[in-house]
Amino acid sequence: MKLAVAAAVLILAAPLSAQTPEQTAAAALEAAPVWDGHNDVPIQLRGRFGNVIGEFDFEDTSDTGPSNAEGRPMHTDFARLEEGKVGAQFWSVYVSSDLAPRDAVIATIEQIDVTKRLINRYPQRLALALTAADVERAMAAGRIASLLGMEGGHSIDGNLAVLRQMYDLGARYMTLTHSKNTPWADSATAAPQHDGLTDFGRDVVREMQRIGMLVDLSHVSEATMLDALEVARAPVIFSHSGAFGATAHPRNVPDGVLEKVRDNGGIVMIVALPAYISEARRQWGAASEGEKKRLETLHPGDPDAVKRGQDAWRAANPEPVTTIADMADHVDHVRKVAGIDHIGVGGDYDGMATGPAGMEDVAGYPVLFAELARRGYSQADLEKISSRNMLRVMKAAEAYAAAHRSDPPIEQKVG
Repeated sequence: MKLAVAAAVLILAAPLSAQTPEQTAAAALEAAPVWDGHNDVPIQLRGRFGNVIGEFDFEDTSDTGPSNAEGRPMHTDFARLEEGKVGAQFWSVYVSSDLAPRDAVIATIEQIDVTKRLINRYPQRLALALTAADVERAMAAGRIASLLGMEGGHSIDGNLAVLRQMYDLGARYMTLTHSKNTPWADSATAAPQHDGLTDFGRDVVREMQRIGMLVDLSHVSEATMLDALEVARAPVIFSHSGAFGATAHPRNVPDGVLEKVRDNGGIVMIVALPAYISEARRQWGAASEGEKKRLETLHPGDPDAVKRGQDAWRAANPEPVTTIADMADHVDHVRKVAGIDHIGVGGDYDGMATGPAGMEDVAGYPVLFAELARRGYSQADLEKISSRNMLRVMKAAEAYAAAHRSDPPIEQKVG
């Protein structure tokens, strides 16, 4: 009888002690808040406000209005960052790769400046972070650790001296290319010129790792990824990319590269941009672009006819809905190929029209983590994905730089 009673008590107690996926996600994000690899608030400050931010209110940007190319309010503010459990953020000091090289250098410095001004304006909310220890201190104090990432090697104008000075100004990663090739590295979305990295491009990777700047391989071609990983002696990052094996977009990371990222100790921070994480959305985008070109050929010099035709096509062919499950599929794929220790998140918010349904802005991260918990990820797994993996990577990059502090800088003849 006693055994029967004890068994009944255990059966009744089990559901009470089991955590729901939402509770597992909440516990993980409380212990290890999200460290997001890429957010484009700085370019929004440039495009919307000309970097004049004296009256900009970062507490709530939901009323910023449709004053950008996507016709939408901003994705990011303190209210939504808090809801999204974001504890550390790489703010992208991106400038267009269409700029002349010297202009890109100046514009990048302007973006570093406006981001630092934003951070300094909210000392109770944000803290400039230059090291992994800074990140840990900011998180412990309840402030968002704010790091700077350069998006595109065009920002250094092919100059290692500029690279070093950008590091001294606070940049802690550089994406080797953006949407176009640089004179020393191939992009994922341009016709190849170098078959990866040139000899100078390899020196850029070496010098970045010598000084402790993270090498970011989002946006680069597969050949560039492989060349950089061959040169790298410290972990690399993909600040905002998906898995090519889940969605065959050229911006995503092929399985062979994922295996090398595992061996390198690096991290792939999964992006939320629908065209990168949903094959149906990618195919729809290609079809839409093809229809636009067809209409332009049929109606040269008549943009109104082209627009009417596009509107009619989209009414008959609505955009597929990208879901949180699509993003979780990319996490699953990276875990399958590279392992749980090599996954992070890098939303690309404020650099795209919208995130997936239910994750349209930075507030949505807890829903993604609940979906992962639903798929069997443990709290420890989720903590790794949210920020512990990125913390490990940054500490390893810093340790490599410290060990090579006495190495001479790579010199470059000028004039």
